[in-house]
Amino acid sequence: MKLLRIGLPALIALAGVVLLVVGDETGQGAGVMLLGVALLVVLANVFVRLTISSEKEREREAYNRERGVWPDED
Repeated sequence: MKLLRIGLPALIALAGVVLLVVGDETGQGAGVMLLGVALLVVLANVFVRLTISSEKEREREAYNRERGVWPDED
């Protein structure tokens, strides 16, 4: 999973940098676009991870509410 989460945006960004350095005007434009795509992939991954952690917290809270037990009470 880390390969997809970290490797994919890194490869996209690397391709963008290569196009920026060695490309002509059109290649440089594509390089900038690929850098933007890499950033969007990273942001999408962050949002998905935040959503998953939020759902887990909600499930834990509902479980505690059903049982009448709260983790911060002694």
